[in-house]
Amino acid sequence: MSLSDFIAGLPKAELHVHHVGSASPRIVSELAERHPGTVPSDPDALRRFFEFRDFAHFVDVYLAVVGLIRTPEDIRYLTYEVGREMATGQSLRYAELTCTPYTSVRPDRDDLGMPIEAYTDAIEDARVAVERDFGLVLRWIYDIPGESGVPSADATLDYALNHGPDALVGFGLGGPEIGVPRAQFRPHFDAARAAGLHSVPHAGETTGPDTVWDSLRLLGAERIGHGTSSAQDPELLAHLAEAGVPLEVCPSSNVATRAVPTLEEHPIRAFRDAGVTVTVNSDDPPMFNTTLNREYEIAAELLALDEAGVADLARNAVRASFAEDGVQARLLAEIDAYAAGQ
Repeated sequence: MSLSDFIAGLPKAELHVHHVGSASPRIVSELAERHPGTVPSDPDALRRFFEFRDFAHFVDVYLAVVGLIRTPEDIRYLTYEVGREMATGQSLRYAELTCTPYTSVRPDRDDLGMPIEAYTDAIEDARVAVERDFGLVLRWIYDIPGESGVPSADATLDYALNHGPDALVGFGLGGPEIGVPRAQFRPHFDAARAAGLHSVPHAGETTGPDTVWDSLRLLGAERIGHGTSSAQDPELLAHLAEAGVPLEVCPSSNVATRAVPTLEEHPIRAFRDAGVTVTVNSDDPPMFNTTLNREYEIAAELLALDEAGVADLARNAVRASFAEDGVQARLLAEIDAYAAGQ
């Protein structure tokens, strides 16, 4: 069996993957047919629409897809179909999907959006169906769109604390980092953590190590989304390793957004060599023309891993997850059995 075949069948967990950003051309085509206009529904035209050119183009595509999600039925369809593709194409058994309810509820616009109650019901209905139909356990992370500032943080905290779905496990912060200081969100993370939610902000993707330090010191980060620039600060690497704070590494995304120049220059080796816990993730896979399987292949090449090493990467993600103990134990046993049987 080739290493690629081993990876394809390996039971996996994913910790850094975006809800809307996981919409494949097939899913977007269906949504575009429901809401004709700005996004092509023809499969060939959609493939060209998705061909990554630069970060600005990624933002355009992402926002165009967001614009197609207008009803609770759209949310339910997107969530269920993303779950189907994760389970059947990537051997995923557990995923923490980062959702940005603010962009669907849109309290800043009277002419757009849906009630948060409808949004919550839609993702939860799809989650239950995905686990029943495909055996994939989904959990939610509610994400502040940092570019929308404190008002979006206020709203997202309200959604989490007063309308939170049963499967909500984390509170995050995404969007651009430049010009979006972490400190302004400290009260929101304090409140979310006091309510039992885990802190999982993006940091150090397009800014330096100071953003990672701020996320640790001000936001109480338990995992760091990306953390790419952490490699520039040996003291930070030592702290991440000693404190056991995992990094959610997304190699193809980091190259596509120019966070790192090339895959060969990706700091994943520096993370591993410093003893930092590394998890491998796909971020917004269709928009970066990748899959979780492909990200594992890239990590295996960069870290010179064999099958045993790849299985260890999969175990890292399970142990770094916020899954219940029973779910973690079951998935670790499944990885062990798969690795032993090859």
